[in-house]
Amino acid sequence: MLKHVHLSPLRSRADTLSLSSTASYSSLSPEPLSSRSSSYSSLSEAAPTTTIKVYARCLRLDIEYKTLSISFQTTSREVVASLLSKYRMRHRDPKLFYLTMEVTVRKAGMRTVLVLDEEARPAALQSCHPRGDSRFSLQMRRGGLVKIYDSVLMPGSLYKSLLVSERTTVDDLLQLLLNCYGSQERVEQFSLYEVCRSQEYQRKLHPDDCPLRVQQCWPSPGEFHFLVRRNVQDLGFRPRRKAPWTPELPPIPSSSRQLPTDGPSSLCDLSKHRSSTSCSEPTYDTYYFI
Repeated sequence: MLKHVHLSPLRSRADTLSLSSTASYSSLSPEPLSSRSSSYSSLSEAAPTTTIKVYARCLRLDIEYKTLSISFQTTSREVVASLLSKYRMRHRDPKLFYLTMEVTVRKAGMRTVLVLDEEARPAALQSCHPRGDSRFSLQMRRGGLVKIYDSVLMPGSLYKSLLVSERTTVDDLLQLLLNCYGSQERVEQFSLYEVCRSQEYQRKLHPDDCPLRVQQCWPSPGEFHFLVRRNVQDLGFRPRRKAPWTPELPPIPSSSRQLPTDGPSSLCDLSKHRSSTSCSEPTYDTYYFI
């Protein structure tokens, strides 16, 4: 049993042996441990991928299963994204779906269904069981419809209703809308607003907010809706730079940069001196003290 588990991650899809190969294998003497480890490393370099069969009837009724070629580092999230991409379902939210693994123990006659998280590796999990004793299925979570007014993305569109999960964030929703229209723009160029008609206000949502949870908190859903706006910095508007203010002073000769000997000797004398000076005829002494 240990030998089977050790070699199972690198077995090819056709893992049955012919009668001649079985006879020749029984006549051979056991190999040393060093030679087995070297052959194991060579196999890992030659066959880095494997195939898994995913039953995906929840996507469409005419889809029974899909065979995917993945590596042992491929996660469940990447498997879900690959399935949606292959069937061109750009409007489907990837966070609505998850993978389950059904494991069968033949000797005990038991079946166990495991819910895989997004970081689980289906190929590595499949290699821990004999071929045919595990089965992957695509499941769907409960979600809700969200109406988004997205005329800024598509001028001919008024709004779009999407089925999303409670864990879908604002950035996920914006990326889903961009995928629906085949746009190559970045998510950072847009923002999602919560609009209330009766109270006449708009509130900008944080990129990590979940629109479906926000919608569930609305007292009367008919008065609220979501609106997509383009950010101000992406509209081409740039605030004008104000030039630093500098007083336009007449040039001061170098010979007049020192106080005259008969000038005011205190602040009181300075105020009297300024009041006696005419505004139409500025003096160099006044500018020096400013």
